[in-house]
Amino acid sequence: MFIVSFNAARHLCDTIARIPPEVYQRVEEIFVFDDCSQDNTFYTGVGFKTARGLEKLRVYANTRNLRYGGNQKRGYLYAIERGFDVVVLLHGDGQYAPEVMWQLVEPLLAGEADMVIGTRMRSGALRGGMPLYKFVGNRGLTWLQNRLAGMDVSEFHSGYRAYRCDALQKVPFLVNSDEWHFDTQIILQFCYAGLRIRETPIPTFYGSEICHVNGLSYAWNCLRTTLGYRLHRMGLLYDSKFRRAPESPAYEYRAYPHSGQFVIREYFRRRPPARVLELGCADGRLASELISAGHTVVGIESDARAAAQAAARGVSVLCADPEVCDFQELKQEFDVLVAADVLEHLRHPEAVLAQAARLLRADGEVILAVPNVANVLIRLALLLGRFPYGRRGILDRTHVQFFTLRSALELVRQSGWRVRSVTPTPLPVPLVFPRFSRTWVGRGSFALLALLTRGFRKLLGYQFVIVADKVAYREERGTVVPLDAGAIASRPAPEAGVSHSPTLR
Repeated sequence: MFIVSFNAARHLCDTIARIPPEVYQRVEEIFVFDDCSQDNTFYTGVGFKTARGLEKLRVYANTRNLRYGGNQKRGYLYAIERGFDVVVLLHGDGQYAPEVMWQLVEPLLAGEADMVIGTRMRSGALRGGMPLYKFVGNRGLTWLQNRLAGMDVSEFHSGYRAYRCDALQKVPFLVNSDEWHFDTQIILQFCYAGLRIRETPIPTFYGSEICHVNGLSYAWNCLRTTLGYRLHRMGLLYDSKFRRAPESPAYEYRAYPHSGQFVIREYFRRRPPARVLELGCADGRLASELISAGHTVVGIESDARAAAQAAARGVSVLCADPEVCDFQELKQEFDVLVAADVLEHLRHPEAVLAQAARLLRADGEVILAVPNVANVLIRLALLLGRFPYGRRGILDRTHVQFFTLRSALELVRQSGWRVRSVTPTPLPVPLVFPRFSRTWVGRGSFALLALLTRGFRKLLGYQFVIVADKVAYREERGTVVPLDAGAIASRPAPEAGVSHSPTLR
C-alpha cells in the first residue's frame, strides 16, 4: 500500500488506523512518501509507527517537493524495485476509504484487470459530501475526456487506484507530468497499451482536508493531455508518453478517393498491362490490385514481415533495403517504377531513383508520391513555433527527407526524368474523421476540399503524385539500347516469393 502525503499531519494517523486488520495482515508493506511537507507529516508518521508497533509501515521523506505526480513516480518505482505484485495508491488526507481497499486489489490478483480505479460516481458522490461544483465539473470533464479518448470510464479524476506492477513496467509513466494530471496521463497510457482497466464503486468522503489543486488549471491540463492523446492515436502528433513496443514500419494501405494510392491505382487501371517495379511495396496491397488489373509487379521491401505478407498476396518480392541493395539482381526490365511514400524515408533518394532507372525501358515511366511539407497545417504549426512529429503523415517521425513541390520536382529532374504531370491530394479527412466522412455532408465537404486542393496545390496539397518519363540521355552506363517490348512481354512472370539480397550490410 502506497500512501502519498503532503501536509497531512492531521489526517495521516487516522487514515492508517482505518486500515482493516485483515487487510493489514495480507499486505506486504505500507509505505508513506511525505512530499517535503511543512507540518511534520513525516515525524507524525514515524511516531505513529513506533507507538503502534507497525512493522509493515515504513515512512520516507522526500528531500525536495516532487509534486503529486512526481511523488507517485517515486512510489511506483519503489514498488517495482521491491518486487511487489500489486501497488495500491491511497491519499494520506483520508479522503479515500482504506476500508474498501481489497475491492480494488481482488480483480488484479484474479488476473481480471491491470488497473482498478475506485470511482465515486457510482456510489452517491453528492450524498457523500462532494460539493456540487466539483460533481458537475468532474462529470463534465470526464464526459469530454471519454469522447476524445474513445473510452467509457465513469471517473477520470479519482485518486484511489490499484495497479499490477508488471503492467506499470509496460507504460512510460516516468515521462508523465509531475502535476495533478498525472492521473489522467497514466489512464490514457494503460488504454493505449491495451491494458485492462476496471472500476469499482467507493464511498465518497469530504472532511477538513485541504485541497491543493487549482481546478481550472487542472481541467485545462487534463483536456490538453486527452486531446494530445487523440491526435497521437490519429497519427497527427507524436507524444512519447504514449509510445509502446516498436511497430512494423510498413505503411497501411489507404486507397480512399483522392488519396495518393487511389490516384496511382486509377492510373494503372487506365494503362495497358505493364511490368512494374514498386519500391517499398509494404504488405503488397497496392501491388496485388495492380496484378488483378493485369500488370506484372515486382516489389522491393525492407521490412521482412511486410515482405512476407506481400509474397502471400502473390507479389514477387526482394526483401532488401533500397539504399544498399543491388537492383541488377532482379535481372529484368520494367515499364514503370512506382515509389509511393518511400522517398521521404531515404537518405539518398536521388541515388536510388538513378539506380532504379537503369532497369527501365528507354520509354519507361516513374510514379512518385511524396508528402508536402509546405501544407497549410505545417505552416501554421511553424508560425506557432512548433514542428510536431507524428506516428504517420507529413511529419512522420521516420521521415528523413522533407519535400515542397519545387524541391520534389527538382529531385525528379536531377535524377534524369521529365515531369509529365503532378496531381495534388487533399488532407486525409477520411482517415481523421471516418464517421463524418461517411455522411453525405462529409463526402460533399471532402469533394470540395479536393477541388480546392487542385487550385491551391502548394498550400493545401497533402501529397503530390508525380508522373515522369525517362530521359534516355541521362543514362550513365554507356549508350542506352532500347529493349524489345515484344521480348519483354514474352518473358515469364516471376514466381511469387521472397528472396533475400546477399548485398545487405
